Amino acid sequence: MSSQRGNVSRTRPQCHQNATAFKNNKFDSSSHTKKLNTKVHDAVCQRCKDVLEWRIKYKKYKSLTQTKKCVKCQQKTIKDAYHIICKPCACKLELCAKCGKKEEIVVPGDKGPENTDSASASRDREVEEADRLNLGEEDDGGHDDDEVDLHERT
Repeated sequence: MSSQRGNVSRTRPQCHQNATAFKNNKFDSSSHTKKLNTKVHDAVCQRCKDVLEWRIKYKKYKSLTQTKKCVKCQQKTIKDAYHIICKPCACKLELCAKCGKKEEIVVPGDKGPENTDSASASRDREVEEADRLNLGEEDDGGHDDDEVDLHERT
């Protein structure tokens, strides 16, 4: 494309086109990459959510190593990269945690520090235990039928 001012129309197609889409976990199967791929971006507006998802998709996302200071409450409570406002302040003031604008929040964050990976992991474990208990009850019913079949055959 020419650098001439006002010349914005391109007359030929793109020269090099990718045959396949970029995959951020193709050569990197580390736990960090897996955690980033499953990360839920809450307390942010749609535009910021799209930006964060793009960063993760193309391996441009860099996690925080230390907590950052919130611009509203001045406490070191920010644990997510690229955010400027902590989740409790963002929920209370209804602001985007990344850009700080009063936009519509796509996925609202929980009000408080209990919104952590360990809390979601404990909820997952509770769900798995409940599923196991439900499956165990079904299995017991199935085993009784098998025992009845065995007694009828003999």
